[in-house]
Amino acid sequence: MIYLDYAATTPVDKRVLSTFNKVCLDYPGNSNSLHKLGMEAKELEDYATERIKELLNLKDEEIVYTSGASEANNHVIKGVCSKYKSRGKHIITTFLEHSSVLSTVNYLANQGFIVDYVKIKDDGQVDLEHLKKLLNNDTILVSICAVDSELGIRQPIEEISKIVRDYPKCFFHVDCTQAIGKIPLCFDDMDFATCSAHKIYGLKGIGLLIKKKNIMLDNLIHGGKSSTVYRSGTPALPLIVSTMKALELVVPHIEENTSYVKELNQSILGFFKKYPSVLINSTSNSVYSTINISILNIKPETFIHAMDNYDIYISTKSACSSSNTMSDSVYAVTKDRKRAMHSIRISLSFKTTKEEIEEFFKCFDLCYQSLNFKGN
Repeated sequence: MIYLDYAATTPVDKRVLSTFNKVCLDYPGNSNSLHKLGMEAKELEDYATERIKELLNLKDEEIVYTSGASEANNHVIKGVCSKYKSRGKHIITTFLEHSSVLSTVNYLANQGFIVDYVKIKDDGQVDLEHLKKLLNNDTILVSICAVDSELGIRQPIEEISKIVRDYPKCFFHVDCTQAIGKIPLCFDDMDFATCSAHKIYGLKGIGLLIKKKNIMLDNLIHGGKSSTVYRSGTPALPLIVSTMKALELVVPHIEENTSYVKELNQSILGFFKKYPSVLINSTSNSVYSTINISILNIKPETFIHAMDNYDIYISTKSACSSSNTMSDSVYAVTKDRKRAMHSIRISLSFKTTKEEIEEFFKCFDLCYQSLNFKGN
């Protein structure tokens, strides 16, 4: 098996799974219980939370544990709009966002909020001048991802933050799901940040909502006592501690991992040059782990299933996007509907071997030649 869909989800690291299992067996108590087992669980929960803050260099932030980035994104966007609707009803985002952001702002648009989308330049980054024009005294939220999930384009978060700061009633949310563990991040520039453990070799079912301490947020989930007043539910201690372990395994090694993945990236881009109908949609601002292409004369689903036959796994779009539809992200960057209808994503990892890439080249060529011959 050659797995090249790391942007959708990463295989869990055995060390992370071992940590999860150990906490499940050794810490059976609810961390909100007052007995000894509960206090032991609470002590471990607090340790893991502080360690996560240390790894991410969080200073004036607090962490809300969620079921994943989709819940965290929903919580931020709906929570801000519910809590601060008296300030205004204007939201700004982009067409590069994950569906959990786009679907949520669309839902709020149906509730009377005004949603504007920042223009995307040819290099994939947001048009800062257009953002300045969109912002007004009615704007309460700007939501822009640090790295998008389809083309892997890295946004100028610090510059965007400076622009948003001119509007003190407006909050800045950054979806960091595709950025954590891949690029250095400074959370000082963000009011809210969100991410998910299963993108960094952690377990599915847990995400982080990182928020500035002085900002209040309406709840998405109500109920009993938890690890925070912002989300009810029994603290998922094994997931929390395993997320800490996942971060320990990737964050300190970002630089060396990036250097290796860059080498793979350059090899793949060089390989694609010999195919005239293969167009590169990723830009110079894309992270090295994500390569987005369009094969204009072959349906993307057909090509992916052909690669499946060789036990090689790539994808068309974000795993959470609807199938058989145009990629809004690719269209936003290329302004080309045909390219957006034919996009394919190859996502790499520091765990990807050079031998796997060589095998990918052989199988890609076989599928390309075969499907072209058949006229698909």
